[in-house]
Amino acid sequence: MKFFTRKTLKNYSFLCLGAICLTLILNLCNQNRILKSNSIEYKNYIDDLIEKTDSLENEIDTLIYNRELSRYDIDKDDILEAIMFIESGNNNNAYAAGEDAVGCLQIRKCMVDDVNRILNRKKSSIYFNYSDRWDRKKSIEMFNIFVTYYKLNTAEEIARGWNGGPKGINKSTTVQYWNKVEAELSS
Repeated sequence: MKFFTRKTLKNYSFLCLGAICLTLILNLCNQNRILKSNSIEYKNYIDDLIEKTDSLENEIDTLIYNRELSRYDIDKDDILEAIMFIESGNNNNAYAAGEDAVGCLQIRKCMVDDVNRILNRKKSSIYFNYSDRWDRKKSIEMFNIFVTYYKLNTAEEIARGWNGGPKGINKSTTVQYWNKVEAELSS
């Protein structure tokens, strides 16, 4: 008595082979799902680490800033007040037509654009218009965003950076401006 014919064995072999392939495919799909899940977890973990690193950098910058301020026995508001005095005489309505510099901090349009670029890069919902330069509170917010983003920590870096851009500390043209701010801080 013959249980299996050649045709039956052939069909059975294909059936076994198909079952093995299906099992392998299901295992691969499951492994792929697990890898994707792990990948998402690692990405979230990396994002958390980046956020913590940024937070620590901000704390370090604040400590450096405060240490520098203590050298002059001044605080952050003193530097801001000195810069506003030099820029506009603390006049919210000051306007320098030649530069289109506006308000108490004499903010130009390119500064508003730079601050908005910074905010966009940080995925912030805050956005400033050119007319915000006339608003003292918004001008100070832009000033703080600029100073923080470019890690301007010392009184001199802040003053020269405000006058000459993020690398103003390296420009000889900003020394005279710093001398004015420093004199105002000392008065």
